[in-house]
Amino acid sequence: MGVDIKQYIAKRCAQELTSGVVNLGIGIPTLVADYLPKGKVTLHSENGILGVGPEPDPNEFVVDPETIDLVNASGVQPITALPHASYFDSSLSFTIMRGGHLDATVIGALQVSETGDLASWAVPGKAVLGVGGAMDLVIGAKRVIAALSHLSPKGEPKILPECNYPLTAKNRVDTIVTEYAVFKFREGRMYLVEMVDELTLEQLKEMTPAHYEVAEDFKVVKREVEGEAVLV
Repeated sequence: MGVDIKQYIAKRCAQELTSGVVNLGIGIPTLVADYLPKGKVTLHSENGILGVGPEPDPNEFVVDPETIDLVNASGVQPITALPHASYFDSSLSFTIMRGGHLDATVIGALQVSETGDLASWAVPGKAVLGVGGAMDLVIGAKRVIAALSHLSPKGEPKILPECNYPLTAKNRVDTIVTEYAVFKFREGRMYLVEMVDELTLEQLKEMTPAHYEVAEDFKVVKREVEGEAVLV
């Protein structure tokens, strides 16, 4: 059995979150909720929920698309709410997002640049609904963690010298987590802090055209089947 890439990325993102109020974006970020330490992180949902719980157990939860109303910001993906959860309208939700009240956001990304620019909402030539709340989240959160596969389905790099897709925000990404590596931005520079043992530094560089440096605290980890990384 191979590694579940999405689950691995989500679990690694969860290791970046130890406490505080956090928003999880659509896609891979929604999986992060299942790996967070209990009672330490309070999850915010853009559609007006504070206290989002783990994903419902599919064996115990029957989804009726016609009647279900407890969903995340996608409008269709079911969620759970913790006993202390609160609900509010969009104006208050966006006040939380824009006002600097989120300790972090984990957001899916199409591209990230070597200066921390983020493109997360539009692919040229394809129909899109709009940027949604992504711009508000990225500008307002104290930390921005980009969760993405290292390459596109066509094998094209996603971590680039410059983004060539429409930007969500400039210079806002703090951490990049992929199935192969973790990068952090420190004082305007991009550093490689973690890499899986399946690659060499040269192989990683071939698929990462962005300029980066190897951090002093760089480490190599082993990916396990269930997505947990251990030092080697």
